[in-house]
Amino acid sequence: MQDVATVEEIKTAKNLSSSRSKIFLETRAYLRQSLSTLFDLDPLEIPISAHPGEPPSLPSGMGNISLSHCKDAITIVWHKSKIGIDIERTDRDFNHVKFAEKYFFHTNKSNHNNYLTKNMILKQWCSVEAAIKWDHGKLANDIKQWQYFENPKELIHKKKNIHLNYSQINFYNWYIALAYEEKPFLNPEIICCSKNF
Repeated sequence: MQDVATVEEIKTAKNLSSSRSKIFLETRAYLRQSLSTLFDLDPLEIPISAHPGEPPSLPSGMGNISLSHCKDAITIVWHKSKIGIDIERTDRDFNHVKFAEKYFFHTNKSNHNNYLTKNMILKQWCSVEAAIKWDHGKLANDIKQWQYFENPKELIHKKKNIHLNYSQINFYNWYIALAYEEKPFLNPEIICCSKNF
């Protein structure tokens, strides 16, 4: 992917650490290249606002975007309605029982070892992160506020009373989750690329 960045984005990148600067410029390049195909515009003409640590956005009338990346992939979604996306490696190494007990208040802690597998928690984590991105929230503040339901596939923010639907995709070595309001939810544009950051 050829790097594409505005003067402002290059300036912003210079104020970041080396690793964050690289990720910032590469993710913005993917965003611009992908949206340029969608809108048939030059990548540098895409009027995107994408500051570090903030969700990317387009002007009113151009739809909604969300992006997520992990150590070797980036995924971008565009839709006319508000949307959130998250991607996680399927082989992510973490203590899923302790993780569930710390962050997912609605799980039955006494039964963790009996039925909650690492994949189940990772899929839940991925879906909740997608919901946080839909809400333009903050992970530290919001992760404990979201309830995750497998049937029906629903996410509920207990303080804000937000009700979202979600979809989960297994794609090669990654889990991808989408969070959205509408049901049925059809034809989002998703771009997933493998990339070593």
